[in-house]
Amino acid sequence: MYYKRLRDLREDKDLTQKQISQYLGITQPQYQLYESGKREIPAHFIVLLSEYYKVSTDYLLGLQD
Repeated sequence: MYYKRLRDLREDKDLTQKQISQYLGITQPQYQLYESGKREIPAHFIVLLSEYYKVSTDYLLGLQD
């Protein structure tokens, strides 16, 4: 599931949820909902995060390893 990948990528880079939420222009609690899978993450955030982490959107979505 891509929610786990969001957390794994963030932790691999020693980043906090607050840092990522600031990059996306949202609040930390809002980002936490995306990362925990309690809310669907918008497609434009998937694109921004794939560019930030330098991975494909398919990877973030769990469509490829």
